[in-house]
Amino acid sequence: MGEIRLPRHMFLWSMSLIYLFAFTSFYVQIPGLYGNEGILDAGWLMRSPGRPLLEQLWDSPTLLWLAPHLGLDTSQMMELISLLGALLSFGALVLEPLRDSLIFFLLWFFYLSLFQVAKVFLYFQWDSLLLETGFLAVLVAPLKLFRGKSSSCYHDGMTFWLLRWLLFRLTFASGVVKLTSRCPTWWGLTALTYHYETQCLPTPLAWYAHQLPVWFHKLSVVGLFVIEMATPFLFFAPIRCLRLTSFYLQVLLQVFIILSGNYSFFNLLTIALCFSLLDDDQMNSWLGRYRKKSREKTWPQALISWTAFMIELAMYVLIIYCTRLYFELEVNWETKSVSSRTAFTYDQFHHFLNKITVSTIWIGVLSLTWEVITAMFRCACVRGLWKLLVTIQWAIFATVAAFMLTISLVPYTTIHHETHRSIWPGVQKLYDVVDRYQLVSSYGLFRTMTGVGGRPEVVIEGSMDKKTWTEIEFMYKPGNESTPLPVVVPHQPRLDWQMWFAAQGPYSQSPWFVSLVHQLLQGSRSVIKLIQVDESRYPFSQQPPAFIRARLYKYWFTKTSENGTSPQRWWRRRYVGEFFPAVCLGDPALENLLSQFDLKDKDPDLSSPEGPVPGALQVLRSCVGPLSGPLVLWSLFATWAAISLMKIFCSPRTSRPRVASTESRSAKASQEKRDQSRKTEESVASQAERLDSDRVPKKRK
Repeated sequence: MGEIRLPRHMFLWSMSLIYLFAFTSFYVQIPGLYGNEGILDAGWLMRSPGRPLLEQLWDSPTLLWLAPHLGLDTSQMMELISLLGALLSFGALVLEPLRDSLIFFLLWFFYLSLFQVAKVFLYFQWDSLLLETGFLAVLVAPLKLFRGKSSSCYHDGMTFWLLRWLLFRLTFASGVVKLTSRCPTWWGLTALTYHYETQCLPTPLAWYAHQLPVWFHKLSVVGLFVIEMATPFLFFAPIRCLRLTSFYLQVLLQVFIILSGNYSFFNLLTIALCFSLLDDDQMNSWLGRYRKKSREKTWPQALISWTAFMIELAMYVLIIYCTRLYFELEVNWETKSVSSRTAFTYDQFHHFLNKITVSTIWIGVLSLTWEVITAMFRCACVRGLWKLLVTIQWAIFATVAAFMLTISLVPYTTIHHETHRSIWPGVQKLYDVVDRYQLVSSYGLFRTMTGVGGRPEVVIEGSMDKKTWTEIEFMYKPGNESTPLPVVVPHQPRLDWQMWFAAQGPYSQSPWFVSLVHQLLQGSRSVIKLIQVDESRYPFSQQPPAFIRARLYKYWFTKTSENGTSPQRWWRRRYVGEFFPAVCLGDPALENLLSQFDLKDKDPDLSSPEGPVPGALQVLRSCVGPLSGPLVLWSLFATWAAISLMKIFCSPRTSRPRVASTESRSAKASQEKRDQSRKTEESVASQAERLDSDRVPKKRK
């Protein structure tokens, strides 16, 4: 692999964009989720009377403890942190000098401050992934804010390797947990026949993908297992083409997920991690920049290239052969289909996992050791006084890289319990010390396939007389059978997501649902805006309902029409039973539930603090309030695009000289010599003419 200056630049730019989406998306939902009239009162969650500030910060590192000292309530402090995070990330998106280590540290700590309190609605795997990747961005980014120009970083290979290790843990664990969960749909290769209609927020393309034949869905699951469990080993391959192949396969998978489902910024974050597999030469080829002609190779270089090509070809053949062997792929030319089935048992896979988990740890150790040694030799080539400085930097970052690898083994080995139990106790204690900072986490997406017998969905209904009931339709989650499927990525409507999780079990497993019902009975405007930004579409916008209940339905995608046109009804549903009984304000059953889940004794003081900062926050909230989350996010992205175009058109157009080839450089040099000799001859001739004119005698008057 070549230099990594451009991939690092793209990674930091991508992190700025993802932070902008994350902070802004959460900001527009704070009043309804954690405001004084929200589902959960953040001020009530932050109660810790009589404890010193430093002790509070140590137990729960969050800036929200500073809210009383700034004259703000907790929800306003959450808004302030989100706005500061969005402002810094937008600045880093526009200005390259702001993509600095200190800026990324602030962004990471801002999001950690929100994560520590908002765990109910901010406790998804991509939130933990953003915190871990954000901390690695602090190590990858240069420290140039106060110096104006970054010095040469000989440790970039080590810090960039940490991104590759995180990407490996994410993808490999996501593939392994699908089989260790013993989910029959994953073992039977039929998971995708249910996935498109049972995922939280499907897109319109998911409806069309669901109509594909079963054999294609099973073949897609086989391809998914190959991408998630086989190609991650190519991340550490010493051959460049193998890494590039793994990059394209990972990005292809993430693009398919983006097209078929709304998963917030998760897929964008995974693609940002994939930049750790690239180098400058590959990105220059994308940009169409001129590449120097390769010189003729000597016979040792040609031998090495030929050997690398044969190893690369052997790896591709091995992956195809193992896929054909362990999934029994057979092509049926008559039906034009491909049959597949799992040809190994759970015990065989568990035995394989027992060996491969330890092997992957040693692969990581050896790969990092190579990066550390390579960086050490680069530092040894530095001369002068800078040698001491770069050696100190190398020692510090090598220690940090080894530390991050060590503590990551604790969450990573959870994919295999025997290996996890054999972890050295000192490593476990070290992990426990830093666990509150979310430096590393365990991952495993789509562990089991839910909704095999139909997608469970909770439908809330309101009534004024307990006889006539009206459905309360959400903006994004399925409800009305004819409502088109939404496209909201990269925004994440967190209430809609939690409603999907609530439908998987009884309401007692989701205590916040009781508070949601209570706030709707009270007519909380902040909560209503989470359901419908346009209050005219909320059936009880004029007067809150007197009674509210929730019913459980099973949803399925409709079938495609004969003429192939888009469906008029995207869903069909069937009533299952009662999810939450009909209650009203003052109902003893509702009051008992609020007391049981500790949701009743909120802070009685609902008055907002006065001052310039709270006033500015209220003015900004009044401007953003009527807008939906996706509209706000894409408006900010369009603003960045407009600023970038203005910078391109308004900057002075200076053509960059291309790097010329050897022949052109020699021709140019010979031409310059000829021009110089001609100028010399002309100057000599003119000087001779002046001397001759001086010898001619002048006439007397």
